[in-house]
Amino acid sequence: MATIEYLRTEPDLPPVGIVDRTPITPAKKAVFAGIAVLGAIAWTIIAFVRGESVNAVWIVIAAVCTYIIAYRFYARFIEWKITKPRDDVATPAEIHDNGKDFMPMDRRVLYGHHFAAIAGAGPLVGPVLAAQMGYLPGTIWIIVGVVFAGAVQDYLVLWASTRRRGRSLGQMARDELGAVGGVAAIVAILVIMTILLAVLALVVVNALGESPWGVFSIAMTIPIALFMGVYLRYLRPGAVGEVSAIGIALLLAAIIGGGWVSETEWGADWFTLSRTTIAWCLIGYGFLASVLPVWLLLAPRDYLSTFMKVGTIVLLAAGILITMPVLKAPAVSEFATSGTGPAFAGSLFPFLFITIACGALSGFHALVSSGTTPKLLAKESNAKMIGYGGMLMESFVAVMAIITASIIDQHLYFGMNASAGLTGGTPEGAAAFTNSLGLSGPAATPELFADTAADVGEHSIVSRTGGAPTLAIGISQVFSDFLGGQSMKAFWYHFAIMFEALFILTTIDAGTRVARFLVSDALGNLGGGFKRFRDPSWRIGAWVCSLLVVAGWGSVLLMGVGDPFGGINALYPLFGIANQLLAAIALTVVLTIIVKRGQWKWAWIPGVPLVWDLIVTMTASWQKIFSDDPKLGFWKQHSLCQAAKDAGQGCLTAKPDQVEIAIRNTFIQGTLSIVFAVLVLIVTAVGVLVCVRAVRSGTVSSSEAEEQPSKIFSPSGFVATAAEKDVQKEWDALIAEGRVNAPGSAESSRL
Repeated sequence: MATIEYLRTEPDLPPVGIVDRTPITPAKKAVFAGIAVLGAIAWTIIAFVRGESVNAVWIVIAAVCTYIIAYRFYARFIEWKITKPRDDVATPAEIHDNGKDFMPMDRRVLYGHHFAAIAGAGPLVGPVLAAQMGYLPGTIWIIVGVVFAGAVQDYLVLWASTRRRGRSLGQMARDELGAVGGVAAIVAILVIMTILLAVLALVVVNALGESPWGVFSIAMTIPIALFMGVYLRYLRPGAVGEVSAIGIALLLAAIIGGGWVSETEWGADWFTLSRTTIAWCLIGYGFLASVLPVWLLLAPRDYLSTFMKVGTIVLLAAGILITMPVLKAPAVSEFATSGTGPAFAGSLFPFLFITIACGALSGFHALVSSGTTPKLLAKESNAKMIGYGGMLMESFVAVMAIITASIIDQHLYFGMNASAGLTGGTPEGAAAFTNSLGLSGPAATPELFADTAADVGEHSIVSRTGGAPTLAIGISQVFSDFLGGQSMKAFWYHFAIMFEALFILTTIDAGTRVARFLVSDALGNLGGGFKRFRDPSWRIGAWVCSLLVVAGWGSVLLMGVGDPFGGINALYPLFGIANQLLAAIALTVVLTIIVKRGQWKWAWIPGVPLVWDLIVTMTASWQKIFSDDPKLGFWKQHSLCQAAKDAGQGCLTAKPDQVEIAIRNTFIQGTLSIVFAVLVLIVTAVGVLVCVRAVRSGTVSSSEAEEQPSKIFSPSGFVATAAEKDVQKEWDALIAEGRVNAPGSAESSRL
């Protein structure tokens, strides 16, 4: 028998929340059992079957089945034991609704915004590069890691920030860990954030450089988003489905129009931009997205891009299920143990986990979960769907990425991901190099690389490093097999390139805004005249903080654009380490919060992934700092380049006139590696001490804000239940009568 509790805060208002304690039915138990069995079969085939018979379909099945079981049971377990959401308590979005940074947002739009903000370069680029070690290690980490680490972090950070008036991760660290741990965390977060945003922007620059089609289509998403924001705010408030349909139509028109514009003389002239020009455009866009009201550009643009992101990934999954491509990569390659892979240097442990980064565990997500999202969350019960569920979707993106890299010819894969110094940048050089690797299958010929480039409408695909072009090749292969045939390969390739750029760009705008909040909190802690910065919506403060943020990541971006080691090749390892170290800070903060609340019994939920993350990141940091292998060690590279300068010679892949730049960049990278590791160790040590003291004292404390009763309603899940639909009708009637304002109107309380 169903047990439904209606939550009321005022007698003359409809319920503000519903608690459904309906027990799981036998039929549903049977369904979940069937899903578990199917997933187990898929995992068995992936892990133990070898040879040409392994099909990519089994990876898709294993992933989807695991996600369903994890969300239904493990996420709900965390909800029952730790977060215990209360929809009768107002969230920061409702309390501080100002139409700028705080406003209760429709849970579906917010899911789109949150997913678009967290899903950047990591789940696309990282798994593609990690495929050089074989499909099995990466697949296991992406799926298992997200269930027990990545999604747990995102969910718990969102919960903790929501309970603390939407405070940033840095400010929560300051409140929970004290002065020493808090300052170390704030400094580490700000410096790491600068690197993360710069690398994400660099991937966009590499994808859009000399691509008028991509530049036009991406640029058009900005006016489309502005229109959607105004439409939803003033013209048709609440018409989410209506504005979504309009936005999708305009987005498709922009994509198709980009192909037409790129073929015109004026279009090619206007939209063929250099990498440096694109970098400056991104810096300007990041600033505008940070200071404009969240409803005007950021949220609608991210929501719009989510349709393309999720739609493309779902379509790709469908294509794999239909075409059933065979995995051409081995389960585990020799590069997993030798550490000499051409895509990136380092053995499976620890660099597989560092390279995959966002696909399984990402510290950057903690900044979004404590930045924009808690300021827009209408109800605490929405946090599971958005925090845990959003990360599961990103993991699925990573799964699709590693599949696309594993189904293409492996000679082609390594020819694209090896540096020009190894391949010579020519089809002949790529064929000779890849044939020397001892890969399975027929030997490569120059025609393989030349014909593939011609098929996708490119002059060359040799040494197109960074992962994005490889993913585009894989996507075009799957899509052309069931949508349009060989003649459509060029279209699907450029569609994929544009998709990747759009995918990543949404992380730039949201990340810049999150970093603005971090800087604002940090300056507010100084006291005196800086107290005004504690208000994240203070306009002057917003402009000042945004300028500081874009100046930081913009300078690193420009450094990467001119890097003689290939920019992304040099910065991505640092990006991966920094991202995972940031996750260690986030997990330390939530672990401390849980222990101080007296929930010691469940401290293992964030504690286990924290310990694993520290082992991985500190091992990687040690190797990047102290390794004598010039492919690994930043300081070894620095010393070699310094010696080369004195001898008037080139260094590694840097030409003689680029050695000065190489010396500067390796010094910066090596120094940052040391700074990151030291700061994170300080934060972790302080967090452990705080937890030990809390357990020994037996006291329970919390920095959660004072509760205020909620006066708005929102369904808990993506799809409203029958009871929630009935309650929503009551609220809609009151809104139509003018007795209450719609949530997000900047006056969500009663008139």
